[in-house]
Amino acid sequence: MKNLLTDIAGVRVGHADDAAIASGVTAIIFDAPAVASIDVRGGGPGTREESVLHLEGTVDAIDAITLSGGSALGLDAAGGVQAWLAEQGRGLRIRDAVVPIVPGAICFDLLNGGNKAWGRFPPYRDLGYAAARAASSDFALGSVGAGLGATTANFKGGLGSASARTEAGVGVAALAVVNAVGSVTVGDGPWFWAAPFEVGHEFGGRGLPPSFNPDMLKARLKGGPEANAAENTTLVVVVTDAVLTKPQARRLAMIAQTGMARAIYPVHAPLDGDVVFAAATGQKPIDPLFGLTELGMVAANTVARAIARGVHAATALPFLGALPAWGNRFG
Repeated sequence: MKNLLTDIAGVRVGHADDAAIASGVTAIIFDAPAVASIDVRGGGPGTREESVLHLEGTVDAIDAITLSGGSALGLDAAGGVQAWLAEQGRGLRIRDAVVPIVPGAICFDLLNGGNKAWGRFPPYRDLGYAAARAASSDFALGSVGAGLGATTANFKGGLGSASARTEAGVGVAALAVVNAVGSVTVGDGPWFWAAPFEVGHEFGGRGLPPSFNPDMLKARLKGGPEANAAENTTLVVVVTDAVLTKPQARRLAMIAQTGMARAIYPVHAPLDGDVVFAAATGQKPIDPLFGLTELGMVAANTVARAIARGVHAATALPFLGALPAWGNRFG
């Protein structure tokens, strides 16, 4: 296992980004349509094809998920992923028509110092196509793809991933783009809130501080009193090789969302747009009660780990006044 989302067979991930604009796209490609749903808890989300993932929606399976910077302008990225899938003949078949089903979500990175004067059309559709074309079983973490321009309250944000298995051998993995209004570290120190769930030294092995003081627990918000709901979000994709129905995928997304509360302080605020997609490739049957509960528990822990890994692996943007990376201070 590589401790990546692609530890789930049949899943590939690709990045495309532009250093000049300090933004990018990440495409999650399923080799076969995957049953999927969504859970949204932030107050300012930006999504595409979200209604397809609702339980009352007719379509159960999707072909890909697109995560992008660029705020609402980045929703165009999914069109590029659709274009690549269409070239492969992938999508929902309706008589002679083929329609790739590609939900997506965006984070706000328009004020991070990059040059956003891109002319009439933003570059996200082309970046989406390039990300889909680049998808493979190996992919980078940190300041790449949709995580290139991400930030948190005190350190550079980024893209992280982690994987695990339940005691029954069911696989689950997470990918997170961390652009939160809050902090992923305890205070401004080297400790991650997700430390109790760390496997090995995947994000530094620093554990938790020996004691907590009031300064560690005070709110650290990106932008301070001027924090804006449109500027923040954490985007997560959870994938399992379990056999799930669409309602079960929705429940998995709901339980997995609690992993954000184990890794970000504060979280699910009116200032965030937190979104979790959950998808199942349908390889391993599970018990619908205990099995799904255990899967959700492990998924939540994996989400927390992925979030910490995204900040741990990030590198600072090369702009005046840019937030430092965790590694600049503690790496």
